[in-house]
Amino acid sequence: MAADERINEYRKLFPLLREDIAYLDNAATTQKPEQVLDAVRRYYEKDNANPFRGVYDLSERATESYEAARKTVSEFIGAGSPEEIVFVRNATEALNLLAYSWCEDNISEGDEIVVSVMEHHSDFLPWKHMAEKKGAKLVKLEPEVTGEVTDEALGRVLSEKTKLLALTQVSNVLGYANDMAHIAEKVHEKGAIFVVDGAQSVPHMKVDAEQLGCDFLAFSGHKMYAPMGIGVLYGKMELLEKMSPYMYGGEMIQTVHWDRAVYAEVPHKFEAGTVNVSGAVGLSEAISFINSIGWDYIRNREALLTKRAMEGMADIPGITVLGSDKAGDHEGIITFTVDGVHPHDVADILGKSGVCIRAGHHCAQPLMDYLGVKSTSRVSFAFYNTEEEVDRFLNELSKVRGLMGYGE
Repeated sequence: MAADERINEYRKLFPLLREDIAYLDNAATTQKPEQVLDAVRRYYEKDNANPFRGVYDLSERATESYEAARKTVSEFIGAGSPEEIVFVRNATEALNLLAYSWCEDNISEGDEIVVSVMEHHSDFLPWKHMAEKKGAKLVKLEPEVTGEVTDEALGRVLSEKTKLLALTQVSNVLGYANDMAHIAEKVHEKGAIFVVDGAQSVPHMKVDAEQLGCDFLAFSGHKMYAPMGIGVLYGKMELLEKMSPYMYGGEMIQTVHWDRAVYAEVPHKFEAGTVNVSGAVGLSEAISFINSIGWDYIRNREALLTKRAMEGMADIPGITVLGSDKAGDHEGIITFTVDGVHPHDVADILGKSGVCIRAGHHCAQPLMDYLGVKSTSRVSFAFYNTEEEVDRFLNELSKVRGLMGYGE
């Protein structure tokens, strides 16, 4: 099957893509294929019960579905074992869990937590809060304007006081993918731990946690064709075992008495309450879907679309792209400004023509400050987007300044 025919067949699997829109906001969330929707519906129709709590067949099937999903995720990201996978709601919860649980026992007054200036608020605010709470110093890692983290930049911030460095693998604004394995080596030389935000990388490239060298990895299911409300915290077992629970209640315990409590083994001690089995099932099915397509096809499609968009935007007067001028440095994410036009107006004008893009600070206000802009527009691609949708975006974008009263 030819490449263009193949993408048309894939698009038929996404009900929402049948609408007359060009959905180009994939860094915010992706659309869901029928396989994922069917898997979630099938679970609720045939296997729905509270897992772990019943010895009857239905509950056991729910438990098996949940733990099978954990194994699928573990294999997908190259974890050492399924027990190193903690299910949460999203990357935000994963990073909050980690910040509260790990910092509580490992951060003291005078310690340093290094966070890059390009982090999503979800990978900035938890560390800022814990630094303030524990009397530690929050240290700013400043990348190049492209998003590249250099050895020189690392050398300025890493010290014997460094306990943790938090860094996104792919910036949700700049789209740059850093060499995380190399950075991990630099961090570990100082005896610190390395936390990776994989929200924008895991859906778009092969990510192997052990090859990355990270100690923790967080990502969300909804950015990789899975339902909203399911995410993952990967952590090395020896670190997870030493961490205190983040939430307390049902299912995260072995025994409870008035005067004592014994917590469950990892990962269950971090999964209090009734868990999101349907979300885990949906995530597992989304991973199977990605595997069936193959990373080579996904990477090539998204690179083609990004290159086409970058080349087209370069021909439109008044457009400034943030970050690198090389399409290959953007990993399907292009953030830009339009001279004299507010990003919300850009998104509104395109939206009225059925082109869906993002506008605002993208939950990365420290990066906006660093780059000297208040807000921007962002177009972001998934493999299921088409060249025709890119051209539709470029055509509508070329009209924006004229519609706002600017001449060429």
